[in-house]
Amino acid sequence: MGVVSRRSRPSDPEALPASARPATVAVDAFRRMMSAFPTGVAVVTTTDENGRPRGLTCTSLSSITLSPPTLMVSLLSTSGTLRAARGRGGFAVNLLHSRGRRAAEVFSSPVPDRFAEVGWRPVGDSGLPWLARDAFAVAECRVAGSVEVGDHTLVLGEVVRVLQTADVPLLYGLRSFSSWLSGSAPPPPSDALGPDHRG
Repeated sequence: MGVVSRRSRPSDPEALPASARPATVAVDAFRRMMSAFPTGVAVVTTTDENGRPRGLTCTSLSSITLSPPTLMVSLLSTSGTLRAARGRGGFAVNLLHSRGRRAAEVFSSPVPDRFAEVGWRPVGDSGLPWLARDAFAVAECRVAGSVEVGDHTLVLGEVVRVLQTADVPLLYGLRSFSSWLSGSAPPPPSDALGPDHRG
């Protein structure tokens, strides 16, 4: 009793013929579901082999581990920003505050020179682009690995330095931008890394 026979066990979907595998959900249904899951908004930046800044808006960002501090971003595999980050071996993640909506729109549109539309400056010794006017936090990352999934590439970044100030984050959900509902800016975390942290 309590023993499951091999015959009654669910089959491995990969072992089934294509005609017997569960159907994949429609793209529109998946997109609609994920749009109902609000996220923060970040701009991933780096520089290419000629030192030119590259960047794009990213809402697919997550922390992976604290030891070592590592995050993950999902970038379109054909992206010039991805190619530049791999070539350089590093990138920066700029977390936008609630007044950074225009920067989010610029870096998600086909503007010829996105960096001409926003205020930015090199950060730290790395010289990675920091959107100082639109980001309340920036993390300098070293590329620690990547894996392609469908038409995107998941890039792991080991965080080597963080700059952060207290502000209200920009959010994206239901296909529109919004801001945190708090009546005032939240205080920075007690363990936030200051501008002199070198990790």
